Amino acid sequence: MYDVICVGSATVDVFAKTEFSETLRDRKKTQCIAYPIGSKILINDLLVSAGGGGTNTAVALARLGHKVAFLGKTGVNENHHRVILEMEKDNVDTSLIVSNPKARTGYSLILDSIKHDRTILTFRGSNNDLRYNEINFKKLKAKWFIFTSLQGESFRTQERLAAYAKRKGIKIAFILSEYLAKKGAGGLRKILSNTEIIVMNREEAEIFLNNKGTILENLKKLNALGPKIAIITDGSRGPHVLSQGAYYHSKPRNVKVVETTGAGDAFAASFLSGMIKKGEIEFAIKLGIVNAESVIRYHGAKNILLSYREALKHMKRSGIRLIKEDA
Repeated sequence: MYDVICVGSATVDVFAKTEFSETLRDRKKTQCIAYPIGSKILINDLLVSAGGGGTNTAVALARLGHKVAFLGKTGVNENHHRVILEMEKDNVDTSLIVSNPKARTGYSLILDSIKHDRTILTFRGSNNDLRYNEINFKKLKAKWFIFTSLQGESFRTQERLAAYAKRKGIKIAFILSEYLAKKGAGGLRKILSNTEIIVMNREEAEIFLNNKGTILENLKKLNALGPKIAIITDGSRGPHVLSQGAYYHSKPRNVKVVETTGAGDAFAASFLSGMIKKGEIEFAIKLGIVNAESVIRYHGAKNILLSYREALKHMKRSGIRLIKEDA
């Protein structure tokens, strides 16, 4: 029996840093990264690591001491082996991975972190083609599923897994992305009706709910869709959590940001870890904050994920102040 099975994407992430990019605004006033046309641009630094929401959450939970497996789909090539080796190094069970020798493993190119944010070029590859009948259900025994964002056939598989989880008494934590948020509540109802914890950022919540009201308003709307615990993260302004009529949020924190890839996954996985370990919202929020802050101080989604002992030490000296209000 696993504590958590993480169902999501697996990619190889390449972080590319140059000195020759700049930001421009297009006609819609969207801020863009720009490079000179026809030029050859030198890369100053290159970091290659396994990524994807499924592997990020799996490693975060494993480092926090949980028994974890990853369920997703890859090709069979060098990138597939890198993904497996990096997870197994952190004691994540990879035996549920479905591999297709005719497909390619997901791949992402993360461009310069400008103003502490990034642009990601993503090739989804086999991540979009996980089929329900390919899953080894004999090993699919867990207390929790984490669903990270998948598309295509893989999303339809998650919908069926949500029904399977309900039949088997498995709880679900669901981490949204912008492209899933665009489906709206109707497009995600099969998963939402069986979801215990839902996590997304402020922009995703506004898209998902078609509402640019306050964060608390949107948390209430998320709760009304079924999840018992609704979480909206808001960058340096911290997470906002609504559960059983209690609204939790934190004071903004001054943290040096190098690169934000994987911070949301780290927070969500660590929040779930805190709920599994203690069942206390405030403890879970603090655990999520310290692990997310550890990630954003460095390049790479997993490099500085904390062990449980390290996280507790960070929590003691972090000075995190939470505010609890009646909603």
